[in-house]
Amino acid sequence: MKNTMVKAHEAWLATSMAAFMSAQTENKQILFDFSNILFRHFNWLENALIEADIAYSYDRDVIPVKVDKLSDMLANIVQRFDEIVSLLDVKEENALDYRISTDLAYMKEVLQNMEDETVTAFSLERTFPGVELTEEATDALTLFLFEETYKEYELILIYNYLKAHSSDAYLNRIFQILIDESLFHFKRFGDMGAHMGILGVPRVVMKELYQVEDVVKFLYDGIDEELAAKEECRKLSEAVAKDSPELEKFFNFINRQENYHIALMKDALKHFEKIANV
Repeated sequence: MKNTMVKAHEAWLATSMAAFMSAQTENKQILFDFSNILFRHFNWLENALIEADIAYSYDRDVIPVKVDKLSDMLANIVQRFDEIVSLLDVKEENALDYRISTDLAYMKEVLQNMEDETVTAFSLERTFPGVELTEEATDALTLFLFEETYKEYELILIYNYLKAHSSDAYLNRIFQILIDESLFHFKRFGDMGAHMGILGVPRVVMKELYQVEDVVKFLYDGIDEELAAKEECRKLSEAVAKDSPELEKFFNFINRQENYHIALMKDALKHFEKIANV
């Protein structure tokens, strides 16, 4: 079961990468939809491990993604699906395994018939479609996307782990909002990295980061990190303002979203204080 969860994690991340590198709208939407389903598989398998009292981590193998054709990446994903199915006990009475296997069977067929594309997500051209950025703005955007794509992936896993190990409905509502927000940011930053030809797979997250022992300290640190992220968005917005009003508006939009993340963390801290005083 533990190996199945790792494979589901890798399949979700590989499918997300395929969605980023796709330039064809229909392909991209289908791949994003499938990555969302695969993320749910990953969560369900994790919950099954917790119920079975089996220790686990989010460690995974390296995921090679540098391809010239989308079909090469899709073939890799299909192979991952086959590996997952080989680990399942596929019987209709085994609801989780049966659900995952039937999902993968359908997705496999769709991917095998998907229209192929030439991939430019690894060209290293560092140009953004329809925008002429200065060298300073290009460097700022490149660094931001490298750092923040990983950071959002990291936050997805951290909040996911915290939610999986919490039975507090109030906190879990907050954690789910933060997961959803980080999934959105991960999607947008990954897409932008692919447009610039600098797409990369986030590095493995160290278990010390998500196996949080002091959640209160984590939340205080998280507020500081969100404030730092706001400042990075502000700097980037200023850097691209002259070249692209649209990018400036986008990063201001992300900046303002961080305000709510901070408010949610403060709510979580108040909740912890209330619990402590009961």
